[in-house]
Amino acid sequence: MYILSNILVQIVGIAVAISVHEFGHAYSAHLLGDDTAKMYGRMTLNPAKHLDIMGLIAMLIVHIGWAKPVPVNPNNFKNYKVGNVIVSLAGVTANIIISIICVIIKKHVNMYAITEITSAIIIYNVSFAAFNLLPIPPLDGWGVISSFIPYKYNEIAYKYESMSSIIFLVLIITGAYSIFISPIINVIWDILYLFM
Repeated sequence: MYILSNILVQIVGIAVAISVHEFGHAYSAHLLGDDTAKMYGRMTLNPAKHLDIMGLIAMLIVHIGWAKPVPVNPNNFKNYKVGNVIVSLAGVTANIIISIICVIIKKHVNMYAITEITSAIIIYNVSFAAFNLLPIPPLDGWGVISSFIPYKYNEIAYKYESMSSIIFLVLIITGAYSIFISPIINVIWDILYLFM
């Protein structure tokens, strides 16, 4: 019974992390003038619309994973670079905001079930935010960095993007991603500690 309830709690944490992250991308793009995600039904908090099976499995096993990328057309933004950076960071920002809300709830509501659920939501949102900040295509960290790459280096950037799947697999399989992600997680936790 404990195992089943624990799995359900983990699923809630994952569902919240995925939903708010992708909704953050879609809604920020909408506010900036791009309704591509909205047209594809991705401007929603429904996790089923954003679920990626491999990303879900990775999140259950190592607490790090990904969802289906929200379709965005930066050409619809008034300022391509600024819009791209804002949308790239919107998902991570949404994860951190939800984590802060859960920290506050956990602090003031002394119930076992609430503590378990909010703890799972915090863990997965922090992990999801940190992982997505890695500068690897198609993650958000790359979305930010690529916005500032000079045009003359586009060919190099394209080659790097074409190798992203291999880089992804190597980092996940070897666990090397933890070397890069740990400092990011520590920074996010430092932010959360301000509300504890």
